Amino acid sequence: MKILDRVLAEIWPENTIRRIQARMALAQANAAMNIMRREYDGAKTGRRTDGWITAGKDANAEISTASTRLRNRARDLVRNNPFAAKAVITYAASMVGSGIRPRPKADSKALDARITGLWEDFSNQCDADGRTNFYGLQTLMVRSMVESGECLLQMISRPASSGLTVPLQLRVLEADHLDVTRDRNLPGGGFIQQGIEFDGSGSRVAYWLYPQHPGSATTSSTSSAIKSIRIPASDVIHLFDRMRPGQNRGVTWFAPALLRMRDLDDYDEAELVRKKIEACFVAFVVNADPGQVMTQVKNASDEKRVESFEPGMISYLPPGKDVRFGSPASTSGYVEYMRWHFHAVSAAMGLTYELLTGDLSQVNYSSLRAGLIEFRRRIDAMQRQLLIPQLCIPIWNRFLTTAQAAGLIGSGTIRTQWTPPRFEAVDPQKDTMGEILLIRAGLMSLAEGIARQGYDPDIVTAEFAEMNKVLDQLGLVLDTDPRKSTRNGQQKPLENTNANHD
Repeated sequence: MKILDRVLAEIWPENTIRRIQARMALAQANAAMNIMRREYDGAKTGRRTDGWITAGKDANAEISTASTRLRNRARDLVRNNPFAAKAVITYAASMVGSGIRPRPKADSKALDARITGLWEDFSNQCDADGRTNFYGLQTLMVRSMVESGECLLQMISRPASSGLTVPLQLRVLEADHLDVTRDRNLPGGGFIQQGIEFDGSGSRVAYWLYPQHPGSATTSSTSSAIKSIRIPASDVIHLFDRMRPGQNRGVTWFAPALLRMRDLDDYDEAELVRKKIEACFVAFVVNADPGQVMTQVKNASDEKRVESFEPGMISYLPPGKDVRFGSPASTSGYVEYMRWHFHAVSAAMGLTYELLTGDLSQVNYSSLRAGLIEFRRRIDAMQRQLLIPQLCIPIWNRFLTTAQAAGLIGSGTIRTQWTPPRFEAVDPQKDTMGEILLIRAGLMSLAEGIARQGYDPDIVTAEFAEMNKVLDQLGLVLDTDPRKSTRNGQQKPLENTNANHD
């Protein structure tokens, strides 16, 4: 401070107030720096962070340089690593299952039934490759999104003479179809970034796609098919999980776990080789003549090399020779080491350890249920924040406009409700009783309870009404019929039964 006072006195020799103000400002700056040093250890520089190199690029700049290599490495893992393949299967089965299904909400039940019938026909005919239905395409897109980070779907309008009930089909494309070499500014403020074209306001207007996969064995680099073509954005669905604002493309979900899974593969292979070596019976002849191995002596003048062992064999060595057997050192802790690192891999993938590995040896009902609740919460968010808005709703809107243009249904907006598949209960009795209590307490409607089981409430209630009529006509009383039986299976008084019957 004394040095500071002398410097300030030289700057402002006669102005004490300005010197005091300068000292106060400097003291406040020092205090702020001290607070930051105390609160943000991760921002410090020094020996501990010398190798921590970070970049301030936006999401698209980072993805453009890394996405292709990450995607190819993730695909290699899925092809060859059983746990990577299990992760993709688990996500596809959990997010889609039997399919995320729509329930139209039109002005009349008749129109709902008409739209539902058209949708069922479209669902069975929509695959342009003719291999599956709409719900199979959902599964394929989720698999590709998890493995490659993103997936494309092209909506193709067909002529009325195509024989399709609704002249619309869908084709799923891998992210490789994007022409990433298309990257430039356009007149009017628009630009193309990694094959995606934007207008001046930043909205997507087109995709530049290769007609064939650029890695196809039938595609030549000199052929005209390798040239990308411009497809309007209204005809393309780009499915990916956006992790940062402004992110235009997806990254494989294996990205945080790629190196660790690769290292675990190498470690597992090294452990396997070590076990093979340990299982070998190896002998070394010490002080033997060059080119001479262990010898079995038949007589003093006849020697024969022994290069294999047999049960009960007795071998004699010439004088001056010795045999030493190799004994590779064994290691322990293999299972614990692998388990610990698979916990890290499962955390990076957003899965539980048990779902990734199938190992249920260290769980009980409570721990398993707690882990599944967190995982299902993530799945529910992905279904309602990613799959339904990015995939299901655009296809539904295009289906409606195509059906209306073909004169199959009237014009107008038709709302819909999407129902994901239900989760299998860990304890069906407890979970079912919990939902019954919610319905009886008025905290959940019966329709919502049915929908949470993966069924259409309108169809289920109609089936109940039809079945009740059949039961009444035949005079049958089931203990599952709440009109005539109590919760304990006891038959209700006849006057109540007759009143209900009348």
